[in-house]
Amino acid sequence: MQRINERLNKLEEMVNDDSPQKASGPWHVGIDLGTADIVLVVTDEEGEPLAAFMEWAEVVRDGIVVDYIGAVDIVKRLVRQAEQKLGIEIKQAITSFPPGTDPRTSRNVVENAGLKVKALIDEPSSVVHLLNITEGAVVDIGGGTTGLSVAQNGQIIYAADEPTGGHHVTLTIAGNRRISFEEAEKMKRDARTNGLMAVVEPVFQKMAEIIKNHLQPFSVSDVYLSGGTFCFPGIVDVFKQELPDVNWILPSQPLFLTPLAIASFRKKQD
Repeated sequence: MQRINERLNKLEEMVNDDSPQKASGPWHVGIDLGTADIVLVVTDEEGEPLAAFMEWAEVVRDGIVVDYIGAVDIVKRLVRQAEQKLGIEIKQAITSFPPGTDPRTSRNVVENAGLKVKALIDEPSSVVHLLNITEGAVVDIGGGTTGLSVAQNGQIIYAADEPTGGHHVTLTIAGNRRISFEEAEKMKRDARTNGLMAVVEPVFQKMAEIIKNHLQPFSVSDVYLSGGTFCFPGIVDVFKQELPDVNWILPSQPLFLTPLAIASFRKKQD
C-alpha cells in the first residue's frame, strides 16, 4: 500500500490544480461518476497521477443519473480542464459503475460527453485490480451506495451493492442538528467532526452489519476501504467492533482510491 498511498497523496495535492504541465507519452483517463462528486484522473503509463479534477455534484443517485445533462456538462468541463493543463486531446476514458446497477448509465454519460469508453468496470473491482488483491475484499462506500467485491485465488468471485452511503450520514446529521442537507454535508466533510460520531454511529453500525452479512459466506481476513465516507474520523473503529477479526486497511486518501483505480485499470489490460 505504500506506493499507492504515495500516489494518492500526490493526487490529493493536485486536485483542481490547473497550472500548465506538458504530458508526454501514453496517458490514461479515468472518470468516476459518483453520487456526491465526479472525478477525472489522468495517469501516465506507470500509473502515476498527472492531473485530477473534481466537482461536487448530485447528478447521480444510486447508480442512476438523475440530472443527465448536468452530468454530461460536468464531464465535458473536467475534460477541458485536463486538456488545457496537460496540453493533450482526450478522446477516450475508462469509467465505472456501482455493482448491481446498469453499466450503460456511465457509458452513456461518457459517450455523450464526446469520449470513447475504453473500459468499463464496477467500482470495487477496479480497486481489486489496482491493489493486485489475490485474497481479500474491497468495500467502497460512496454517496448513495456501498459496493463490495471479494477476491479469491486472484479472481473476483462476488460483487454486490447496497443502497446506503454517505448521503444517509448527511441526512442523519441534518435531522439531528435541524439544518439543511447542504449545511450538514459541509459539517460532515470537515475533519473536525467533534460531537458528530454519537449522532452518526448507528448509521456506521448499519453499514458494518451489511458488510458483515455479505462477507459471512467467505473466508476474508483483509478488507480494503475506499470512498469519501471513510474520511470520517472513527468510522473504522465502529467497523472493528462489528468485525473484530478483520484487518481493515484504510488508504491515506480514501476519497481518491477508486478514481485512481479506474484510471489505472485499462493499463493492466493493455
